[in-house]
Amino acid sequence: MQAPTEAVPQADPGANYRAHRAEIDAAVARVLERGRYILGPEVEAFEAEFAASCGVACGIGVGSGTEALTLALRAAGIGAGDELSTVTHTAVATVAAIELAGARPVLVDVEPDFYTLDPDRLEDAITPHTRAIIPVHLYGQPADLAPILDCAHRHGLMLIEDAAQAHGARYHDRAVGAWGDVACFSFYPTKNLGALGDGGMVITDDARLAERIRLLRQYGWRERYVSEVSGLNSRLDELQAAVLRVKLCHLEEENERRRALARLYTAFLTGATATSSAVIPPAERPDARHVYHLYVVRCAERDRLQAALKGQGIGTGVHYPVPVHRQPAYRHLGLGSGTLPVSERLAGEVLSLPLYPELSDEQVERVAQAIVDGEQGTLDELH
Repeated sequence: MQAPTEAVPQADPGANYRAHRAEIDAAVARVLERGRYILGPEVEAFEAEFAASCGVACGIGVGSGTEALTLALRAAGIGAGDELSTVTHTAVATVAAIELAGARPVLVDVEPDFYTLDPDRLEDAITPHTRAIIPVHLYGQPADLAPILDCAHRHGLMLIEDAAQAHGARYHDRAVGAWGDVACFSFYPTKNLGALGDGGMVITDDARLAERIRLLRQYGWRERYVSEVSGLNSRLDELQAAVLRVKLCHLEEENERRRALARLYTAFLTGATATSSAVIPPAERPDARHVYHLYVVRCAERDRLQAALKGQGIGTGVHYPVPVHRQPAYRHLGLGSGTLPVSERLAGEVLSLPLYPELSDEQVERVAQAIVDGEQGTLDELH
């Protein structure tokens, strides 16, 4: 009797802990022994180290990626009556943060090949009320920042990068996060740089903006218990910062591993003639470094493919099944079906395959072969 095949999850943050167990355990023990758990030396060190890795001056650790974006908007004075141009094909957190700041999102379609904000559609989204543009570096793929920046400069707008899925990605040999006025990152456990819980970071070269964000993240305090401005509680804790300092040391090598696995997937899928039109691997933008937070293929029969892979113990995900403008909570934006066609088509076709640094070459081959075999079976049925 053949032994059951081991399952391949779509993501496995526990594997990353096990890969660095000794270093992480030592870092956690250091924090526990020190006895300071909120906004202490680990957070200060990680803020400086992460900002330096991105090539900017200031980092502010906060409670989550969503709060990073909300605080950045509030610190910039963006609120009621203001509009911000961003994409509809994104995690809903991007748009939720805009509304949490009191502003209005104006949603733009994405490029059909790279799935990020389409610069050719951006100009039509600019109004007299627009204050900023928020490109999302989705799946680890940098948005096309040069023309987006050109549009921002011509209209006198801020550029706020949503880099929650793009730690270590680069555009024209410069790190994402270093292009805009401010950038926001998430350290959710499945990210390329993931904590053991929630966490986020705002980075900027603007010292005044950074100081404003520091005030806002802790009740507006400069002096304890004295609120200079109306703030909130959004603090990266010492334990998470200590863990992230360990993982930051391994980010570059782990991103390279992700890229190698992505190349292996693409070679298998493009080399199989049976899948040449059925499953479309992701494209990588020229002059950019995609870090493959997710390896996302497209398939017109996505749901069938996902079910078939599940039957073989292969986990997948859909990022994201419903564009923001089609979700019940955002019907008030007034964008009906067919208004953002690329995003709507992608929502029915995208499928995230297993990808994380600890995944083996053999597991990638197994996933790819399952796709090839499944598509070949479908072709045989048609003939």
